[in-house]
Amino acid sequence: MSLSFKTALVTGADGFIGSHLTETLLAQGVKVKALALYNSFNNWGWLEDIPKNKNLEVITGDIRDPHFCKILVKDVDIVFHLAALIAIPYSYVAPDSYVDTNIKGTLNICQAAKENGNIRVINTSTSEVYGTAQYVPIDEKHPKQPQSPYSASKIGADAMALSFYNAFNLPVTIVRPFNTYGPRQSARAVIPTIITQIANGFKTIKLGDTTPTRDFNFVKDTCSGFISIANTEKTIGQEINIATNSERTIADVAHRISGIMNTKIKWEIDKKRIRPEKSEVFRLFGNTKKLIELTGYKPRYSLDEGLKETIDWFIKPENLNKYKAEIYNV
Repeated sequence: MSLSFKTALVTGADGFIGSHLTETLLAQGVKVKALALYNSFNNWGWLEDIPKNKNLEVITGDIRDPHFCKILVKDVDIVFHLAALIAIPYSYVAPDSYVDTNIKGTLNICQAAKENGNIRVINTSTSEVYGTAQYVPIDEKHPKQPQSPYSASKIGADAMALSFYNAFNLPVTIVRPFNTYGPRQSARAVIPTIITQIANGFKTIKLGDTTPTRDFNFVKDTCSGFISIANTEKTIGQEINIATNSERTIADVAHRISGIMNTKIKWEIDKKRIRPEKSEVFRLFGNTKKLIELTGYKPRYSLDEGLKETIDWFIKPENLNKYKAEIYNV
């Protein structure tokens, strides 16, 4: 792949998708300035798992500080903005923090990009902004439905980023991954929840509603989609889905995981894991026609191939021990 940029800033690089995107960029010879959330332990999150690389510069800080962001965005060719609060259940508990991080944080990054010479911004959205599908497959014209404070904050963040494109000609693209999964995913997500409970020997798996459908992207394909979008100017000013043009129920995925792990499971519904009825997104099934037409993107992994690689990572003791399968994490 021919990259159209030499130095990239990745915010949220210490997280799940951000760490994989950082690795992917480094493998393609890009210099990466990787932002990890500041903490007094000097811990860089999942960046700790990435081998040392002369092209990697790790910076700790917080996108909620506009003065810090102005310094952070200097001397880069492109910004991959992934830093966000993403847990839906926690957004019920602490919605104000989602506004601060997701909306105001995006404002700070866009303002910094504008003041540093109109640097290109790839802003990360989520399929949650669509809510339960009104039609399928869901294309980028589908209505936005704020079914949780999290999705509302991401709708607001997307609008803020696009306002900088319209008002200031900032080269912004909204990238909207559907349900990304893979190694390093957070404990609150359904696939790690299933894998870690099985790997810890639980005979009965605790889950929420298993009937909703999701469009599951393997993380390496998601990263490939990001880079394909960043490599062409045709995507500037656009909202673009990254999906698989398919859907699976949670129950189907649970059966697939148990089959790959060669174990029989049963599950019980844990009421703590059930979303409020009007907040549950019952169907996600993405349309990638726009992505393919603009970039020529092609996914490499089937669901089973992605699940196999994910399971292989999670069952390694040094990785499994980082997860507390017996605790429901909001």
